[in-house]
Amino acid sequence: MPEGANPKPKTPSNGPDPILLTLFANRFMSVAEAMGRSLQQTSISTNIKERLDFSCALFAPDGDLVANAPFIPIHLGSMSFAVKYQMKLYGKSLKEGDVLMTNSPHAGGSHLPDITIITPVFDSKTNEIIFFTASRGHHADIGGILPGSMPPTSVSIFEEGAEIVSFKIVDGGTFDREGLMDYMINKPSQYPGSSGCRNFRDVESDLKAQIAANHKGIQLIHQIVDDYGLETVQEYMYHIRNNAEMSVRNLLKDVAKRAGSNTLSAIDYLDDGSPIQLKVDIDESTGSAILDFEGTGCEVRGNLNSPISVVHSAVIYCMRAMLDLDIPLNAGCLVPLEIRIPKGSLLAPSRTAAVCGGNVLTSQRIVDVVLKAFHAAAASQGCTNNLTFGAGGKDKDGNSIAGWGYYETIAGGSGAGPGWHGTDGVHTHITNTRIGDVEILERRYPVMIHEFGLRSGSGGKGKWHGGEGVIRSIEFLEPMQVSILSERRTRQPYGMEGGGPGGLGRNTWIKQCRKEDGDMDEESDVRIRRINIGGKATVWMGKGDCLHIETPGGGAWGAPEGTRKSPHEHVKAWEPRGSIAERAALQAAF
Repeated sequence: MPEGANPKPKTPSNGPDPILLTLFANRFMSVAEAMGRSLQQTSISTNIKERLDFSCALFAPDGDLVANAPFIPIHLGSMSFAVKYQMKLYGKSLKEGDVLMTNSPHAGGSHLPDITIITPVFDSKTNEIIFFTASRGHHADIGGILPGSMPPTSVSIFEEGAEIVSFKIVDGGTFDREGLMDYMINKPSQYPGSSGCRNFRDVESDLKAQIAANHKGIQLIHQIVDDYGLETVQEYMYHIRNNAEMSVRNLLKDVAKRAGSNTLSAIDYLDDGSPIQLKVDIDESTGSAILDFEGTGCEVRGNLNSPISVVHSAVIYCMRAMLDLDIPLNAGCLVPLEIRIPKGSLLAPSRTAAVCGGNVLTSQRIVDVVLKAFHAAAASQGCTNNLTFGAGGKDKDGNSIAGWGYYETIAGGSGAGPGWHGTDGVHTHITNTRIGDVEILERRYPVMIHEFGLRSGSGGKGKWHGGEGVIRSIEFLEPMQVSILSERRTRQPYGMEGGGPGGLGRNTWIKQCRKEDGDMDEESDVRIRRINIGGKATVWMGKGDCLHIETPGGGAWGAPEGTRKSPHEHVKAWEPRGSIAERAALQAAF
């Protein structure tokens, strides 16, 4: 035993030591947290450094999720699919110093801008893989038909940018820059109308930051192994997973008991009318359940198709969210569940289907349906209000055209529940990102924020009211391509138990125009036209044009009792909470 190492703890015959179980759960989570701090500090893009649109996690030798920090739920549930795909592809051929890169939905990805970096962790004695570290970050531009790589009009995956099934970005310690350029610049621009990555230097820099974050995780894992020994570390890794499994089994038994039925069901719709239908059959004796999405609409000619890994992410998130226990989200949450997805549906689309909206919009609707079936809460805004803008790129011959792209998601109202009001102006459920700071946004890009605040009256009315959406109004100081990809513009977020629905969202183009075409704006003394561009649109904005975005509110719970005194009245005084607040507190401690 190394000098100063902790003696190997023995597992009691009646199960794992609860103190050690908590200790290892937090040690594993601290590895992911340290990876996240490293990635944020060393990245360069607004998307990762400021908006925190990334996740880091630790995986078992079989590819199952072990632990994560409170990052992006849609990443964490699906990253296990990516790790397992690469394991199957490479087998035992991986060696020390190899790092893998992937983003394909076919290979466990969510949508193409989310690039996953996977690094195997080898035992220093046996040279066998004992863990994997992985990080996934949303890169603001990876090519495709529009800046920002989130085109509202895409109908195939080839229009959405670079697709990488598997690429060894580091081979035996050597960074393959030429191979990366080929994947990010040359290959996407082969398709008609598509460009390669418009800002390769930022993407390359952020990918290196992800590689460094994974390496930080490897160092910390080796430190834990040195402290306790590999056998004990892996033993408690499986105990943690088993603990999550038993927690979900107990939840399912309790749900069936409270509902007075072993069968639950729900249906909700996308704005285009496509249904997402769920039937849950619970075996109360074992605490297991079958979640069957039979009845869900077919694949759509658009980008709201959702990869299977994203469906699993949404389900595992809901299970973890409904648990009133402080345990890490891990693969154990899915063990009691059998998820059935009809082939050819928008939740199991074909290989070339467009998916960029499925990850950020359809995933929210899946969460709405699951929580509705379990009678857990009213619907939140059900959208991430994806805004992209930029210019330039590369032509089909690879010739440079000065370019850049920006991407952000915009908050809305969260749904109320039995005993709590919804939260105003918050990123809900699957997303968990920040929005770009006004000062940073205006300094880095040719835009000006005219308004950013709560949208009074958009939350559902009820005993427990829904959270308010927000208003974000952006003026563009140069002509540029602007795109919005959003939902809940025609179908309101549902309320429950008699509570009212949340307000619909709306996207309005405020266009400067000729004297004879528009109305006089009293504040700016120019003539303008107001044009509702719908939920999914791309527009060439002129200098001085504005995009006025109103996001949906959350649904209410329970029939109204008297007059609502204030849109911001809460049961108790508000205090910062949730993963962002926790992460901020952790960072302040260092």
